[in-house]
Amino acid sequence: MVDPVVELFPQVARVAADLVRRPEVTARWSEESACAGMTVGGLAHHLASQAHNVVVLLSAEPSRDSPIPALEHYRRAAWVSAGHDDDVNVEIRASADAGAAGGPAELADRVHADLEVLPGVLEPVLSGGRVPDSVLIPWQGWALSATDFVLTRTMEVLVHSDDLASSIGVDTPRFPDEAAYAVLGLLASVAADRHGQVPVLRALSRPQRAEGPVSAF
Repeated sequence: MVDPVVELFPQVARVAADLVRRPEVTARWSEESACAGMTVGGLAHHLASQAHNVVVLLSAEPSRDSPIPALEHYRRAAWVSAGHDDDVNVEIRASADAGAAGGPAELADRVHADLEVLPGVLEPVLSGGRVPDSVLIPWQGWALSATDFVLTRTMEVLVHSDDLASSIGVDTPRFPDEAAYAVLGLLASVAADRHGQVPVLRALSRPQRAEGPVSAF
């Protein structure tokens, strides 16, 4: 069965690419973004890196490690519960800004190259030809299924597209509905895992009884 999140990822990546290549991003490249401590250029680089990582990791040989579920991925990832100034998040921002040092034209070239090869990279996943179905996440040290990995990258794309759009004063782009609904489901699941089912249920359906913030991250 073809997973719509994987099937739609090239469209998701193109929407993000159009945002990254906007002239407002170039004009504000060195300014601080809506993500405090990260420049607009660094944020654009971090956003574009989501599709780039799909290209790189799905072009590699499948991992022999057993994949863990997506929810366990977020339980283990240190950045999920870390504070803004904790080392793991400081390193993410610093790495993004360093990656943006080549400027917007260099990033635009990489984005174009990634979009060209992305459908071919995803084809073995869609056809069931990627065996075993395991993708090592080198910066974490564990593996996900290809579908879960693409879902995590889709979540990153949607969240950071909102960050980047807010940084340059434009409307947040609309993504394919099925991709967006999958991301919202993932975020709700992570939030419920962190805060409990009832607080998330109330936040989404009974705000008069909401118990406070239930952010996934």
